[in-house]
Amino acid sequence: MELDPTLRTYIAEGRELLAEMEELLLRLEREDDRLASLNAIFRAAHTIKGSAGLFGLDEIVAFTHGVESLLDKLRAGNMVVDGDMIAVLLASGDHISDLIDHLEQGGEGVDDVLRMKGDDLTRRLQKLGAGTKTAAAANLPQCQDASVERVHSADQAASDNWHISLRFSRNSLRDGMDPISFLRYLGKLGSIVSINTLADALPPAERMDPEACYLGFEISFQSTADKQTIENAFEFIRQESLVRILPPHSRLEDYIKHIKALPEEEMRLGEILVQCGSLTRAELDAALRVQTAMEERDIKLPLGNIVVESGMTSQSVLDAALEKQSQVREIKSGETHSVRIDADKLDHLINLVGELVIACAGTALHAQASGVSELIESVSTLTSLVEDVRDSALRLRMVQIGATFNRFQRVVREVSKDMGKEINLVITGADTELDKTVVEKIGDPLMHLVRNAIDHGIESMEQRLASGKPSAGTLCLNAYHDSGSIVIEVADDGAGLNRDRILKKALEKGLVQEAQSLDDQDVYNLIFEPGFSTADAVTNLSGRGVGMDVVKRNISALRGTVELESHPGLGTTFRTRMPLTLAIIDGFLVGVEKSSFVVPLDMVLECVELNGSDSEAHSEGNYLNLRGELLPFIRMRDLFATGGCSPRRENVVVVQAGGHKAGLVVDRLLGDFQTVIKPLGQIFSHVRGIGGSTILGNGAVALIIDVPGLIKQVSSSQHQAALSTA
Repeated sequence: MELDPTLRTYIAEGRELLAEMEELLLRLEREDDRLASLNAIFRAAHTIKGSAGLFGLDEIVAFTHGVESLLDKLRAGNMVVDGDMIAVLLASGDHISDLIDHLEQGGEGVDDVLRMKGDDLTRRLQKLGAGTKTAAAANLPQCQDASVERVHSADQAASDNWHISLRFSRNSLRDGMDPISFLRYLGKLGSIVSINTLADALPPAERMDPEACYLGFEISFQSTADKQTIENAFEFIRQESLVRILPPHSRLEDYIKHIKALPEEEMRLGEILVQCGSLTRAELDAALRVQTAMEERDIKLPLGNIVVESGMTSQSVLDAALEKQSQVREIKSGETHSVRIDADKLDHLINLVGELVIACAGTALHAQASGVSELIESVSTLTSLVEDVRDSALRLRMVQIGATFNRFQRVVREVSKDMGKEINLVITGADTELDKTVVEKIGDPLMHLVRNAIDHGIESMEQRLASGKPSAGTLCLNAYHDSGSIVIEVADDGAGLNRDRILKKALEKGLVQEAQSLDDQDVYNLIFEPGFSTADAVTNLSGRGVGMDVVKRNISALRGTVELESHPGLGTTFRTRMPLTLAIIDGFLVGVEKSSFVVPLDMVLECVELNGSDSEAHSEGNYLNLRGELLPFIRMRDLFATGGCSPRRENVVVVQAGGHKAGLVVDRLLGDFQTVIKPLGQIFSHVRGIGGSTILGNGAVALIIDVPGLIKQVSSSQHQAALSTA
């Protein structure tokens, strides 16, 4: 076995399992039935430990064993999950990640810092595990001080009987209920093999109430009836008295077989136990009432623990039901069959596909020039196939942004706790897909925005209550597709941006002058200036002025834009817009003089001719009357100084990005073009309005237009012109 490749596979899988563990641990605090998540966390930890043992990674094995032991006690219901326990388990996951990082870096053994951290966490895990106490037994309300036990006798050993445990309520006699009549009725359903009368509830004679019932019975009962039928015999006393019916041992196997034979439908745990006959509907309702009562006391107790601890069903039947539930969930979610591919190989494939697209474009030009219809048709078929190959190759790199969003669950939890704030994170659009390269590079800017929203955006609980808001703030992460781009929103319901405070800081730093007239949006955009900060003191989160300008710079490097929208007292929304992929796009090829440009096709709305009257009437204001709509435009000839004279006939390409429209005036419309994006060199990074380059089929270079940047430039120039006129 080749150790190095296998070890790299273990490292990659270990990180995936740790990410899954973290997501499940954060979900535990919001779940009512936690057993399924605890089982999944335990399996992940067990897999990490088992695989580490194959490589002789003793440090990982020893530490993960302690985590596994605590998780095993949680699964068994011996401990109650709380915030402190989840914090220790999250820190343990971080330590395992550090050990894996140390392994990847080729370190032998463990340094003192890692060892001390591991020892400290191990002691905390052991301390938590040492205080084990059966959570269900400790928290169940005791309406009757009585245990349920089978009667062991010669008859019981010789046969397999039902066991009925009865504790009549004190008011049974007053309500006209005769305990003996219920025993007689049982004779119609089967035969009482043995009965043990319990008098342990009898008080001393001087304190005995002659109208109260103190009787209890432990009955061995032989019958072919099902559990529901037997329970119906006690219909009139079920609400006030304690009735527990334990099935024969042979019935347990029947219940388990019935559970396995249930259809592959998603059901709650209680429904599974009722359908197999192990639990009656009345018992389920009683268990749910107990669970609700516990929740009112801020105690979260799994339903499975309640029904087992109270003797309603057995642990073996419960385990079978939980296993069935887990199997159904896995089937519903769909097993993902994947092949692990090295990222370099995937990038190489994308590059080859890009070269194939360029070669195909060149072949199409030659075919058109030849005029041979058969060749043109053949090349058209080839082009269609290449487009399919291109789309399939790009989909290989498309991943859901949900994994990136889920990283912030823990950030919000821990940072808000440190700051004494209560913040709920709401995630929508997690299934939105975009290029893996974009996902990797967008993480840091999003982290800045999230931490900024927690620190600056959302107020303290006292301030929120004083302004009539809920004490808990809300932070929303949303992603969606729009005009060939992906839009990611980070929104909070905090106090919004303070315009006066921002403007005052900007004046102090010399970013604006006293005489300048700025609208609200211009003032808000000042927070993206380098070194700008309104924080009064430097903290671990903010105050150094190295956050928002980094966000804008990193997003611009991805050919993206960032906008903000703020309303005083209501909150702030940061909206980033980026291309879906950084590799290949569908483009619309246009010509200006001898130069060629590519406009992203998804942003093109229509093309219209710019006639002489429109050009003369609106040349100074750079506006075009488009069917009654005033459309700002920009001449590509003037913008890029291509030289030459304007042709007698010009065309306007109407584009849209971020809800804004603009027109690009060009000389020629050359049609659709598959565009392989080539990054510009560092020397051209300052050029505005250009997002990259591409190679045409004839070998010439065409520049790719940065539509959002151009629209922003057009809007800015028109705004300045309006201010000057005013």
